[in-house]
Amino acid sequence: MNPLFTQYLAAQRGISVAVLGVGISNTPLIRLLAGAGAKITARDKKDRASLEPLASELEALGVRMVTGPGYLQGIGETYIYRTPGMRPDLPEIAAAVAAGSILTSEMEEFLRICPCPAIAVTGSDGKTTTTTLIAEMLRAEGKRVHLGGNIGMPLLSAAGDMDPGDIVVLELSSFQLMTMKMSPQTAAVLNLTPNHQDMHLSMEEYTAAKENIFLHQGKGDLVVLGADCGVTRAMAAKAPGRVRMFSHGAPVPHGVFLEGDTIICRDGAGDHALFPASDIRIPGAHNVDNYMAACAAVWPLVRPETMAQVARNFAGVPHRIQLVAERDGVRYYNDSIASTPARTLAGLRSFPQKVILIAGGYDKKVPFDTLGSACAQHVKALILIGVTAGAIRQAVEAADGAPPLYDAGDLETAVPLAERMAEPGDIVLLSPACASFDQYENFEERGMHFTRLARRP
Repeated sequence: MNPLFTQYLAAQRGISVAVLGVGISNTPLIRLLAGAGAKITARDKKDRASLEPLASELEALGVRMVTGPGYLQGIGETYIYRTPGMRPDLPEIAAAVAAGSILTSEMEEFLRICPCPAIAVTGSDGKTTTTTLIAEMLRAEGKRVHLGGNIGMPLLSAAGDMDPGDIVVLELSSFQLMTMKMSPQTAAVLNLTPNHQDMHLSMEEYTAAKENIFLHQGKGDLVVLGADCGVTRAMAAKAPGRVRMFSHGAPVPHGVFLEGDTIICRDGAGDHALFPASDIRIPGAHNVDNYMAACAAVWPLVRPETMAQVARNFAGVPHRIQLVAERDGVRYYNDSIASTPARTLAGLRSFPQKVILIAGGYDKKVPFDTLGSACAQHVKALILIGVTAGAIRQAVEAADGAPPLYDAGDLETAVPLAERMAEPGDIVLLSPACASFDQYENFEERGMHFTRLARRP
């Protein structure tokens, strides 16, 4: 048993705790704290009926439920656990903190009691693939890996079974990092482009949240930064510990870069050839970047031959340029994860030919200017869906050489339309450049719907 976990549980007895949001990460947290004897109030904006039967189960554990429109009223517990998607400066939360409550989160408390090294990844694009690659490489090297954060499982309740020789691998969002006062021993910030401007007040706030992944490191800790992005490259000046860069475009003094077709790691002992970039099974130059970031994070824990083995065998993460169907000579790719224009641009550049693109969705207040010229270069026809269809149309029509545009409204209309216009050899790509919340709960639901439609006879 992890002694830090034992101490954490012992300290919860009799402590008043507010858990804000009864979701995927917080439900195991509530059960854990209730079992330890904490006095818990679980608060959620959903009404009581929509939380059943979970609400009754939690009340049977001694949890007080506060639900509905006034769920944040009267917060004053000693500890407040914030769900990641909730701003920490809401008036009720700010008032409680000003009065002495301690604002924290499941992830921050986990990092406090984690008994083994942790590697965490953030960025605007590529987080999940890079995090998964790090875990795959470490497992292939024989390490015991715990995968969590935005992917995998909530880790606080599992911390008791972790050993010092294990490795934790985390994907962390800006929402999780906003109030974080702990940093992992190894952190990676892949890139930063405008994103989640519906949640963050400014690009500066978004960037500051991302920086928390390394700002609390020690001198011996490591941060991996994307050298080809000006914002992440500039973060090196703020790093308390060691810095490794990764670059697609040029050699770096310390880190990983591409030289011809070879991925090279440069450290104090010289240059080490890792493996050919052409060995990477998943398509796209952005995935070469993801591999370089992963290699920089795990070097020298993972040998080059192990990295190469993963590169040749790893078929990719669902909803990330995932080949989901091939019918009548037409290939259908699900890139539902692409919730920003930058991510869609990366997807478009992954193919040697022009594609039939399905794009549009929830409005995150991100500009679509960059999509115009990209669509002229890479898109055979553009099918628009969702709330942002008009804004994307306007940006694309303003570019020289804009492709034909079609308004479909939703995937039920868009996929059959793409099928009718596609010819043998064509590619149909769902890469929305927008979040999914106008029509779906999340990008996974959107991607699965596209997949079902693409496979439908």
